[in-house]
Amino acid sequence: MGTITALRLDDRKKRIKVFIDSLFSFTVAEELALVHHLEVGSSLSADQIGELKKKDLSYNCMEAAVHYLSYRPRSESEVRQRLKRRGFDSDTVQEVISKLKEQHLIDDVGFSEFWRNNRLSFSPRSTRLIRLELRQKGVAAETVNEVLKDLDDEDSVYEAGLKKARRLTGSDYDDFRRRLYDYLRRRGYSYETVKRATERLWEQRKRSSL
Repeated sequence: MGTITALRLDDRKKRIKVFIDSLFSFTVAEELALVHHLEVGSSLSADQIGELKKKDLSYNCMEAAVHYLSYRPRSESEVRQRLKRRGFDSDTVQEVISKLKEQHLIDDVGFSEFWRNNRLSFSPRSTRLIRLELRQKGVAAETVNEVLKDLDDEDSVYEAGLKKARRLTGSDYDDFRRRLYDYLRRRGYSYETVKRATERLWEQRKRSSL
């Protein structure tokens, strides 16, 4: 059992340095120090110090995860890999991920829907390519299949081609077809799908409706 003889705040990091019997012992998040009523004169056993350190590790891991999720939704696998790269142990990472899932801050179905909609709205590509991207992000195959089951490449290839075709003003048929074909094939669409979309868009071009 030791006695807290000093608590020193690091304003920049929002952490408290705890001194036991006049010697530095450990640091803890300011919020945890308040929650656990750490005060000069209070006594702490070795077990209590160990528990505080464990809670502090979990707190830091949660903070890192929430910060990572603040930019955009992430898959469970992305968050897990990020936290492990930050040096957190597997048990702490699993504890934090479980809490995040309970709070619906990690949800692979929701993430997959976000990814699908974002791709279709801003950077259209084939169902096959979207499926590959989601699998690479660690989303389970059954989840990916469920989220993508209603996608129609015929619709998305036309929307993707329409945006490109509008920038091909002045192109003759061969140039129009080549550039549009290359553009759409890079987005994962099949040869037949691209061929139909290209012919449809060229017919619209001839009617001056693009």
